Amino acid sequence: MRSAHLFVVVITVSGLWACRQGGSAGGETAATRSQPRASVAPDPSNDVAYVCPMDADIRSSNPGKCPRCGMALVAGIPDPTGFHLDLTVAPAAPKPNQQVQLTFEVFDPWKNNPVKKFSVVHEKLFHAFIVSRDLQFFLHDHPTWDGGVFHFNLKFPKPGMYRILGDFYPEAATPQLLPKTIFVAGPEAPAAPLTPDYSWKQAENLKVDFSITPAQPIAGSPAQMRFTLSPGDGIEKYLGAWGHMLVVSDDLIDMMHTHPFIADGRPEMQFNVVFPRPRMYRVWAQFQRSGVVNTAHFDVPVEAPEPATRN
Repeated sequence: MRSAHLFVVVITVSGLWACRQGGSAGGETAATRSQPRASVAPDPSNDVAYVCPMDADIRSSNPGKCPRCGMALVAGIPDPTGFHLDLTVAPAAPKPNQQVQLTFEVFDPWKNNPVKKFSVVHEKLFHAFIVSRDLQFFLHDHPTWDGGVFHFNLKFPKPGMYRILGDFYPEAATPQLLPKTIFVAGPEAPAAPLTPDYSWKQAENLKVDFSITPAQPIAGSPAQMRFTLSPGDGIEKYLGAWGHMLVVSDDLIDMMHTHPFIADGRPEMQFNVVFPRPRMYRVWAQFQRSGVVNTAHFDVPVEAPEPATRN
């Protein structure tokens, strides 16, 4: 059946091409010219498809920008391939509240050559998300490109393990989300277990209300997280998107960076997430109002799916 539809489309396109070349090539008269023409469906075997490199479900027959994340749609995205991210820490054994320089270097997966060209993702070449093992410390910032590597300086507030998620886009490849781990010297206090927390949060200049559907998310199934911001005036895009979200499991294995599925500048937004495993997850959401970036977090319990029943 699919081949028959394709044959009809090819004939229709050929006929329209002939009509454009001459007045009578397709038997067109003044009477037929006045008749509305049927629209021609895109031919996936010949027409170029433009795809968002970050949200692959966003596709268009014309170039433009992704309505969800704002990235430029591109034609012919290559197959996903994992690059290598190296992290150097100076000093090598950092202490709490000591100035530390992080150096990120990216290598290709084919010959392990250093990557020197990157595409801009949400107005930056590199996004770094840094969280502590107890999930009390959160930072979203942007290393700077200098001398063929990315640099970032900071002071870790306390001893223990920190996870860093690097978000970058090598030119002519696909976006990368790669984690690294740092240990800061000193005794690490045990982390308190997370408990469900859907309560509203007061951020810098926004109150953030949260809800999730289903109320009890299931690992491997879609969940919709909805946010209502108040006051609702002055909501602005932050780094090219109406919002940013980082989702991290309580064991710091799963780390996901995503953007609103539904958002248009009004104070209600929806993010769609598939939690990969049954765990507790901390969700950080960031929104900008009147030039101020607001960060609020919520804790979501995710259950295992029910075992399949045998007939």
